[in-house]
Amino acid sequence: MSFYEDAIRQDLTYWQIGLRKEPGVISQLPNYIQKKINSWLPEKYHQSITYIIEKMVKGIQFGSSFFNTELAPNTPLEMRESLVRERIQFYKKTAAVEGAVTGAGGIVMGMVDFAAFLSLKFKMMMEIGSVYGYSVKDYRERLFLLYAFQLAFSSSKRRMEIINLIENWDLYCENLPAKVEDFDWRTFQLEYRDYIDLAKLAQLIPVIGAPVGAVANYKLITHLGETVMNCYRLRYFAEKDRIF
Repeated sequence: MSFYEDAIRQDLTYWQIGLRKEPGVISQLPNYIQKKINSWLPEKYHQSITYIIEKMVKGIQFGSSFFNTELAPNTPLEMRESLVRERIQFYKKTAAVEGAVTGAGGIVMGMVDFAAFLSLKFKMMMEIGSVYGYSVKDYRERLFLLYAFQLAFSSSKRRMEIINLIENWDLYCENLPAKVEDFDWRTFQLEYRDYIDLAKLAQLIPVIGAPVGAVANYKLITHLGETVMNCYRLRYFAEKDRIF
């Protein structure tokens, strides 16, 4: 194993430990507020949002399956991750610009940002997956990305479930849903909104919306990129350990 892989494996261990830490009272407050707001909303609203997000994500995923970077199978991890970091940097800058533009437009443009930002995140994830050597044309790989996405934007309780699933992905693959429609879209959209809504709420306020949108998008893309990288690192080392 190379020096780079030793260092990455150590970083990965620290990341896993951090994920499993119990959140403090203050860090749980935004989640509590959002859940309270969700409980006041009618069921038809939740059903509509679930349907919209499901259709959006499936459309983005299947429409973006051409993001398949072909690298030689023996390409070193260090080279792959160098390319991944370049792509994340590109998407961070793009997201910041898009957040600033839509944030300057108030509520109407804020709604536009929701769809555009979601699309941007999935395109980035698909590029990352393909650089690590996985074909995002494969239904199982697209499902893996959905779970990686959830891991980045979910409550501490849900994170525990998902990290265990990702750490044992090969076993889970044996019992995958028969089709993408069987994915738990209701939990997906609620966790996503709980995490992201308060972070981007101020983006809808005139005047301050532009800088807030730029910063929020930049940080959220950074967080997602790091999460997806670590998810693929888990698979890389799991597969490597099986070989040896």
